[in-house]
Amino acid sequence: MAGTTVAENGVVERSFRAALERVGAPVPADLEQRFRRLRGGSKRDMFAALLDGDRETAARAHAEFEKALAEHVSSGTVTALPHATETMRRLRALGLGVALVTGFGADTRDLLLESLGWTDVVDLVLCSSDVRRARPCPDLVLTAALELSATAMSRVAVVGDTVNDLLAGTNAGAGMVVGVLSGAHGVAELGRAPHTHLLPTIGELPEVIDGGA
Repeated sequence: MAGTTVAENGVVERSFRAALERVGAPVPADLEQRFRRLRGGSKRDMFAALLDGDRETAARAHAEFEKALAEHVSSGTVTALPHATETMRRLRALGLGVALVTGFGADTRDLLLESLGWTDVVDLVLCSSDVRRARPCPDLVLTAALELSATAMSRVAVVGDTVNDLLAGTNAGAGMVVGVLSGAHGVAELGRAPHTHLLPTIGELPEVIDGGA
């Protein structure tokens, strides 16, 4: 969601920093760089990586992160990216099932959907706690495909703004793996990851899918 359909306007990283401070964990001097490399994965796993595998502290930090992020969402800081809502409606008009997947927790996911008015815009929304393994493992993509009754993985398109998104789509065997340049990773990073398309924003997606159908 963040970076692909949602403009988080920097609040995810700020919430990470706040969470580490609230649990008394050291904030790495290179937090921005490490955070950027980890984007697209489970937020709980990201905390564990930042805390050198300390799962107990990571769990406490994750809980504080969810609280801090909820404050930003409630204040209206997090918004839909341009063309995101229209794009999802257009994809459904093409007869496609549309699923959102996110590394946020279930409470944050639900709060975001309500805040953005997306409760009836998509068919399915999954978060990391809905599967055993987060991205770059294929579990979220495969679960979405099963839930939406995809007839073959070759007929599934995966779209995201991080390397982990593209790896997850590739690992799942998706027929189309699309990187969008509206979020965490730029053309250099996404260009090195496996993909079928790179697009400036999600707004170009309906034409790509319709043209390739």
